[in-house]
Amino acid sequence: MMKTRYLAAAVITALATSQAASASDVLPSSDSTFRAWGEESGWNIMVDEGRNACLIERQDENNNVVQMGLTKDHEFGYLGVFTQNAEVKNRKKPIVLSLDGNLYSAEAQGKTKNLADGYVGGYFLTNNPNFVEDVMKKYDMIVFPEDSYAFTVSLEGTLKAIEAARKCNMELNG
Repeated sequence: MMKTRYLAAAVITALATSQAASASDVLPSSDSTFRAWGEESGWNIMVDEGRNACLIERQDENNNVVQMGLTKDHEFGYLGVFTQNAEVKNRKKPIVLSLDGNLYSAEAQGKTKNLADGYVGGYFLTNNPNFVEDVMKKYDMIVFPEDSYAFTVSLEGTLKAIEAARKCNMELNG
């Protein structure tokens, strides 16, 4: 019962945040152009040329792809999770993530064309400092933790990679 209340609160908070942010063009668009900036702890650091903002991306050993960055106005962070898991393709419910039992949820905000065919997933918008802290300091993220098709994504190296992306953003935006 308590877990359901926490999940409901997380869903309401995350949905309110993502709906407020979705009114403006905040995520990488399907025609975004990325250029390599560097690498840190197994994460590629790239510059989104259209947004003049940096992001990190990594493909894990199970071919899941994770992208993290800032919106153009730097008011929100985003985390994109993409998989080739066939069971996820027809999912219509919000994305739910578990980081050491801390649950976060939001509606998927779409898919970028820069990922290979066969990937599905979406972007999770947030300005929740607890979420950012969890992503930086936890090692695994479970996507759809309460569903039979849940999968785990490694977050190894995110602390150093996010710090490098912050340096990249400082270089771009002074």
